[in-house]
Amino acid sequence: MSDNASPSSALPWRVRPGARQWRCAPAPTAAVRAFHSSLADYFPTPLTELPALAAEFAVGRAFVKDESCRLGLPAFKALGASWAIHRVLAERAASGERPGPVTLVTATDGNHGRAVARLARRLGQHAHVYVPEGVHPRAVEAIVAEQAKVTEVAGSYDDAVRLAAEAAADPDTVLVQDSAWPGYERIPGWIVEGYSTLCAEIDEQLTAAGVAAGPDLVAVPVGVGSLAQAVLTHYRSRSAGPAPALLAVEPETAACVLASLDAGEPVSVPTARTIMAGLNCGTPSGNAWPHLYGGLDAAVAVPDAAAARAAARLAALGVSSGPCGAAALAGCHAALTGPGAGERRTALGLDGTSVVVLLSTEGADANPHSTVVH
Repeated sequence: MSDNASPSSALPWRVRPGARQWRCAPAPTAAVRAFHSSLADYFPTPLTELPALAAEFAVGRAFVKDESCRLGLPAFKALGASWAIHRVLAERAASGERPGPVTLVTATDGNHGRAVARLARRLGQHAHVYVPEGVHPRAVEAIVAEQAKVTEVAGSYDDAVRLAAEAAADPDTVLVQDSAWPGYERIPGWIVEGYSTLCAEIDEQLTAAGVAAGPDLVAVPVGVGSLAQAVLTHYRSRSAGPAPALLAVEPETAACVLASLDAGEPVSVPTARTIMAGLNCGTPSGNAWPHLYGGLDAAVAVPDAAAARAAARLAALGVSSGPCGAAALAGCHAALTGPGAGERRTALGLDGTSVVVLLSTEGADANPHSTVVH
């Protein structure tokens, strides 16, 4: 598969010709959806049509999947955490391991850790969450409020993941991490499976809106790439029908997927502070990488100012979105407008009739940030 990268002085962008022909095995969506539907606070999150964005992008229709309230939390992460913890506890019970609470250990940039802590509290388990530098104090306080033990790490997200994995070697602990590496794949795989509910909801909601053929472009904010893996699995496991283009959006300060695509293999990049705290990850998940490399049409990196403007724009249009969720809009704006947009639109297969879906993965309350827009 050949790649086309933009010059370093231009938009941080890479397009992957032929990605829509790549295929993978499907997720167990029916079982995951049945589990989520059994939860008392489950309901499909809104898919909101925003004609103003369709006009801005010169496409037929534009929708935003609004994850500002998912299973009682202001981000999509509870979908993956709930399914994975369900599988972990069921497996422990079936294996005859001694009863009693375990400690669920994880590292987080905010939303995943809060979801693990919430599920642990509800299920009578304990949680220990490692938090790297750069996470807003209010996001840390929200994890503490779930009765989790919090360890703040003087380092990056990758440092926090390493320390969490070391802590989970203790008896009666389980690492519930949304990133995979050699030897640690099953639980991250369950987390990715949990996100399939979000994709199934989009199918149903688009059909109800008269878009039975599905979207032509889906924009996904990317940290380690687990949500992108779920989206790729959903759309690249289909044997029939048109396949949408899939666009990954990262912070410029943590563009590990772009760097990995450049290298042709997963690499780690240094990270810096960003208002897109939940995307501030320096290494792609080992489980996600084959999907990203095989099935991702394009990747783009955006600065903090663009994410802040996008969050403000979505708020003005009635959608509560934090900077991580708004990164999808910032990435689409960067890719579909401005110098070189015609070439990028052609690469993504878009025209005036296309349907675009943006995944807004968190609400404004998930990760507090500066409202200054430059």
